[in-house]
Amino acid sequence: MTLTKAPRAAEQVWTPRLWGVLAVLCAVLFLDGLDVSMVGVALPSIGSELGLSTTSLQWIVNGYVLGYGGLLLLGGRTADLLGRRRVFLIALAVFAVASLIGGLVDDGTLLIATRFVKGLAAAFTAPTALSILTTTFHEGPARNRALSVFSVFGASGYSSGLILGGLLTSVGWRWTFLIPVPLAVAALAAGIALIPRDRPAAEGGHDIAGAATLVGGMLLTVYTVVSAPDRGWLHPLTLAMAFAAVALLAAFVAVERRVAHPLVRLGILRIGSIVRANLGMMALFGSYLSFQFMMTLYLQDVLHWSPLRMALALLPAGLLVAFGSPFVGRLITRFGTAPLITGSMLSLVLGYGWFLLTAGNAPHYAVTTLPTMLLLGGGFAFGFSSIMAQATDGIADEEQGLASGLVQTSGQVGAALVLAVVTALVAAASPAARLDFTQFQPGVDLVTGVAVAGLLLSLVPLLSRKA
Repeated sequence: MTLTKAPRAAEQVWTPRLWGVLAVLCAVLFLDGLDVSMVGVALPSIGSELGLSTTSLQWIVNGYVLGYGGLLLLGGRTADLLGRRRVFLIALAVFAVASLIGGLVDDGTLLIATRFVKGLAAAFTAPTALSILTTTFHEGPARNRALSVFSVFGASGYSSGLILGGLLTSVGWRWTFLIPVPLAVAALAAGIALIPRDRPAAEGGHDIAGAATLVGGMLLTVYTVVSAPDRGWLHPLTLAMAFAAVALLAAFVAVERRVAHPLVRLGILRIGSIVRANLGMMALFGSYLSFQFMMTLYLQDVLHWSPLRMALALLPAGLLVAFGSPFVGRLITRFGTAPLITGSMLSLVLGYGWFLLTAGNAPHYAVTTLPTMLLLGGGFAFGFSSIMAQATDGIADEEQGLASGLVQTSGQVGAALVLAVVTALVAAASPAARLDFTQFQPGVDLVTGVAVAGLLLSLVPLLSRKA
């Protein structure tokens, strides 16, 4: 049974089956956010029980980032070529098995390996879920509405994971790995029943050289970025890996220009709105996730807050995304994506700026933290759905996975790049001194600058209309 397409986007009727498909996709996005934030809260307990060093603990996070960021673009395109339903369900099953194993192992290396496998699985579920959404819901009001609901669950998963992670860690860190298992199994069963079958693309499935150079280049790029802060940005090995990554990606571009049926059609990167959407996602994720990373250290290590109290302090941003995102679809339909993306970046700039102006070693929650979280939550709520809509608008169905994977890869690479630099700045600010706000200020300065760059970029289409 397949979903019937209406002749115009405005005429699409939201049947119970259509709602069911959206619910499955949202559940998987919720699960991704939940898993990432829960594990982050549990890291100290994991290190204590398994005897892991700080560097090893970092790879519990970086292992996931490596698999996720390294294969996102391939994951999205694979869904186009092999069938979205098939790729989505297989990847979701792998995610569930890796979660189960991760909750049972007693060896740090095996735990990191399961995180890498989960990142690989998420690299296929995330862009495939988005491409299923964009091909199931017609471009226009229906898709804008669906993207808004989709965004709610991503933010809700991350916010819920912060609180649930704090509660579960007090019982045992293994529960943060085991809880996603039944949720993934339930989503898998519902997906088998509800997601319509689709036909793989007729062309583009034989570009082995393109796939090899893309995967190698992306994995090496992400690995270089996440390992550079520990090894040193100018370390010979870091420089060698960066050179090799650039060479592999250059080889990928050369291959794609010559093959008859390329894995990635490079012409998509000549569309101005697509390029701006991807750069905007880099600025959004890079600044937002890096700031949250600093806030978790600042609130726990400087202000000595418990993990649960810290999670509650950050919760307003997630709540604003959860309750604000459903209205963004209507605003996109009425005003377009460009004004909303500009408003998003402006809200981020104001949030980071307000924190810089008012924070210190003993900030008042109502004066500093709460207004900052509300501004950042509003910025993310407006920005995520709008950028996703802009990145996939006007793209043919057979390339929706490519467009989805591209914009999500941009977000992950942006987050990895900015976070790596922020980590180095925080570590270098006062390495021998007690942690205080001055150690975090260079990092906050950087994320503010990234948001300002995103704001200036978002003004380009608005200014061109007036010219």
